[in-house]
Amino acid sequence: MPNTNETLIIYQKYLDLIYYTNNLCVKYPKSEKLALATETKQSMYIGLRHPMYAFKEFNKKLKLGHLNDLDVELNLQKVFIRIAFKKQYISKQNYETWCGKITDICNMLGGWIKSCLAR
Repeated sequence: MPNTNETLIIYQKYLDLIYYTNNLCVKYPKSEKLALATETKQSMYIGLRHPMYAFKEFNKKLKLGHLNDLDVELNLQKVFIRIAFKKQYISKQNYETWCGKITDICNMLGGWIKSCLAR
């Protein structure tokens, strides 16, 4: 299990991702506010739960399950972001920044998963 500081960092980065997402979803057209924007935000909030569950979990198998669920949500979020970019709801710079934030979290998550598997 990573120490509290590592968990806090992934949590803080994820919160930053949520704030960024909420700011960008405002740019979506009205026709997408109840569709793509809602799905994107909902995925973010679902994903936020998994690091919390994983940190509190003592069973290694269950912990890895939560971490893998977070990985799935992050991949789903990448798809939502790609759709928003292709439909030109966000700029290229927004797309790159958004993807960079997710990639940072994915890298940290990969390290956390490796540390769990090493035990």
